[in-house]
Amino acid sequence: MSEHLKVFGQWSVEGIEILDEGLKKYISLTPSVVPHSSGRHEHRRFAKSQVNIIERLANMLMRPGKNGGKKTKALSAVKNALAIIHLKTGRNPVEVFVRAVENAAPLEDVTRLSYGGIVYFKAVDISPQRRVDLALRNIAQAAMENSFKTRKTIDECLADEILLAAEKDSKSFAVKKKIELERVALASR
Repeated sequence: MSEHLKVFGQWSVEGIEILDEGLKKYISLTPSVVPHSSGRHEHRRFAKSQVNIIERLANMLMRPGKNGGKKTKALSAVKNALAIIHLKTGRNPVEVFVRAVENAAPLEDVTRLSYGGIVYFKAVDISPQRRVDLALRNIAQAAMENSFKTRKTIDECLADEILLAAEKDSKSFAVKKKIELERVALASR
């Protein structure tokens, strides 16, 4: 039964390989027609790693503001963005999105340490779960900021951001944030 399920009834998740070994367990590609789990994962520890990555992107688009709590609107924006990606590239848009998440996930961050009233920053590795969360948040934030007070819809901005991040283009907001975070971590080693 699961081999016939496709994301939004259009794109198969079969054969999509996650290249980043650290993120394999945290990017879920479980097939579902409509990626909507109704929050069944919420009260279990680390259960969000089993939620479909497409649904997690839609959840990130529902941040406070214009789309706060409007899951149907967020899902339709993601569906339209995937269709735009498919039209532009001719490739499976779910695979392009997985590459974008892999390329936008930072490896290092900084943490504050204070000894005797003196505060300094120390570089630390980021857990795989947080890497995926940061990548999704930055991709969604870029789409929302780029569509604000412009003629472009959030669907077009989301598709553009995913395509740029998948190519590891420095014009991508998410890739820019990753590079900046890793540069600050490198300076505070």
